[in-house]
Amino acid sequence: MRLGVLDVGSNTVHLLVVDAHRGAAPLPAYSHKIELRLAEHLDEDGNIDQSGADGLVDFTKQAVELAEDKGCESVLAFATSALREAPNGEKVLGRVRDETGVDLEVLSGEAEARLTFLAVRRWFGWSSGRLAVFDIGGGSLEIAAGSDEQPTVAESVQLGAGRLTREGLTADPPNKDEVRALRRRIRMELAAVAGPILRAGKPQRSVATSKTFRSLARIAGAAPSADGPYVPRTLNRDDLNEWIPKLTKMTAAERAALPGVSPGRASQLTAGALVADAVMDLFDLPALEVCPWALREGVILSRLDQLQPR
Repeated sequence: MRLGVLDVGSNTVHLLVVDAHRGAAPLPAYSHKIELRLAEHLDEDGNIDQSGADGLVDFTKQAVELAEDKGCESVLAFATSALREAPNGEKVLGRVRDETGVDLEVLSGEAEARLTFLAVRRWFGWSSGRLAVFDIGGGSLEIAAGSDEQPTVAESVQLGAGRLTREGLTADPPNKDEVRALRRRIRMELAAVAGPILRAGKPQRSVATSKTFRSLARIAGAAPSADGPYVPRTLNRDDLNEWIPKLTKMTAAERAALPGVSPGRASQLTAGALVADAVMDLFDLPALEVCPWALREGVILSRLDQLQPR
């Protein structure tokens, strides 16, 4: 079957069309996305503003038409922290439903962590043993660990790269006091949820997903995306530690010139690097393997698992 997946994130709204059936890997057939940055379209009360809501409705209309053009049987539509946390989130969801016919499912942070874990498990397989999975999004950091397809523990922490940049890094480049304060905040909030993850046991494989981790791995020497998804990619902590002082001294424009860093994400890379460093330090991980599958693939795989065999 051909499925459309509409992913409404804090930074990007993405339509992915895949060819898939139960028991097989979903194959991407078409991709269309924009950097809507819903998390930046907030008023003083945290509500999504008119411009953000208009942009979401417009893109959703486009996504419906494109999915039809590409022959999709159905569209799986979901949203993450930006709509989950906005006081007027339900109102925006209602408008999207009324004007486009799309019923966006708002995932909880725990559901995000569990679905991402499922995708990583399927990608690396059972031989990976006990997995620890980390995903830095725009609004939150998801962590999951376990030995099965469902993690033993799944946590979501408000340590997304976009959120931390908006709340903690006001200068470009950021000043030393801001960086130090943000580093302290990240480590305190991460330490507060580290216990259950650590008690789940030392992972046999530690994995990172998300654009932030991929960008950090790329500037540290990992293969470019053009080499394809099957090339092993790793982010080493020693390499990250060498890059963090450089990133904190760069402007967003200078970071955008680095390999694998898009202009839209460049401003968030410093905060993302501080989160990645804290993850690897507090969980004593010398390296993280980068997985090309993440939340979207987890949503697809979960849906396929619910289908009856033909």
